[in-house]
Amino acid sequence: MNTYGFLLLPSHNRVYARAATALARAELLAFNETVLGGRLRDVSERVLGGAEYVTFRAEELSARDIGFLANLSALYALFRLEDDGTRLVPLPAERLDRFPSDLVSTQRYVGKTNEDFTKLLLNVTAVAADRPERLLTGGLRVLDPLCGRGTTLNQALMYGLHAAGVDRDGRSFEAYENFLRHWLRASRIKHQAQTATVRRDRRALGRRFHVTLAEDKERYKKGEHLEVTMVHADTTASGDFFRPASFDLIVTDAPYGVQHGARSRGAESRPATSRSPLPLLRSALPVWTRLLRRGGAVGLSWNTRVARREELAELFAGHGLVPVDAEPYQHFAHRVDQSIVRDLIVARKPTGAQAAPRAKGAPTAPGR
Repeated sequence: MNTYGFLLLPSHNRVYARAATALARAELLAFNETVLGGRLRDVSERVLGGAEYVTFRAEELSARDIGFLANLSALYALFRLEDDGTRLVPLPAERLDRFPSDLVSTQRYVGKTNEDFTKLLLNVTAVAADRPERLLTGGLRVLDPLCGRGTTLNQALMYGLHAAGVDRDGRSFEAYENFLRHWLRASRIKHQAQTATVRRDRRALGRRFHVTLAEDKERYKKGEHLEVTMVHADTTASGDFFRPASFDLIVTDAPYGVQHGARSRGAESRPATSRSPLPLLRSALPVWTRLLRRGGAVGLSWNTRVARREELAELFAGHGLVPVDAEPYQHFAHRVDQSIVRDLIVARKPTGAQAAPRAKGAPTAPGR
């Protein structure tokens, strides 16, 4: 039995302050539960040479094991610890990153979800799906139905995954379009980009920004494209832009009810603002669930000060999703600021021929 440890990214400590190591440990345990076969033992926090590490014991790690571990959101470097931790042997932990890191780090604006946490949320959602190995092998399609200025979309691209997002804020749509166009040109990445108004029956449904790109010119010529799409529309209208069962993962950071209120439709189709994300989710979950393929997973982060985990779990279950209640998924709560304690919840869509029963009184998704 070997002892391993990984050094935390310096940025992780700045973002999460005291919670950084605990979050890294929880993410590792989620991986152990889902893709590492429960083979990790004695997962703990340890200080070596004045720096914080997460350590664990396991038999010899395979290339597949290291492939998953290399993409932990907090991992800076992975080591095998020898001589009681006084000798650290570095392991070749190669990340999935397909593009320069400034794709996820450049944008800075009020209300941005930190890219480290976005990566964590995407990770723990992906490994909870029925085919978690696709995080490494690619081909996953990711939707952020409350995408803001596209942090989730950019992280999905970093992983070599297809990405789509929806947001009702026109300024966010334009900011992401301008950022990505500029970044692609500045990075000399082969691509095609188009912005158009989507219409149906002579009615404008919303604007769509669509990009096809590839890591290099050779892959682009071979048709090995990635796609990223952002739609300017209300999230409850997502079904007007994407086909049912189009996505493997739905990953989003719900409005916290502090800087950004959660909006849903009122009794007379007027936008209604609430500090809690629950009214929005009641309207949107039927649509999101229809867009998610069987065996896919939803990952949602939210402010626990405005909604309880039990309420979200009940709401997900009522819309045919199965909340992941494994013990590691219970330890992601952390303080963001005085008014926000953030947590996450993950749920799967059943793979069986029959979907779980819809909640009584739950709205149905709009027709295409």
